[in-house]
Amino acid sequence: MPTLRKLIAVIDDDPSIRNALSRQMRAAGFRTAAFQCAEEFLLAAATCGAAMVISDIHLGELSGLDLAVHPQVVQMQLPVVLISGSIDPEITARAQDVAAAFLRKPIPPGMLLETVIDTVGAPIAGTED
Repeated sequence: MPTLRKLIAVIDDDPSIRNALSRQMRAAGFRTAAFQCAEEFLLAAATCGAAMVISDIHLGELSGLDLAVHPQVVQMQLPVVLISGSIDPEITARAQDVAAAFLRKPIPPGMLLETVIDTVGAPIAGTED
């Protein structure tokens, strides 16, 4: 039977970071769906099958912080890992309160993957019938 790999939604308005994070997750065995903004993700959230979200904090109108507490995300019980280069203590404190994890850019090698596996487990979710 084929295996069902977990899907990680990656949200970042910077295409190079979005692509790099997606590549890193795919190399580790996860499937990915990439989005340039939180609003785009929310339109697809019900059908994309994400196991978790990795999101930059600083996005468009809806920030990663807003996304982490958005009713749709909360109802789906999607863990959100927030990432940011910001050193603002208020943003850091809020991110730590609302997210499954908060990582500061640049993220040390291996830390993001370790955080994802700690949050949702290994890439393989089970077997398809």
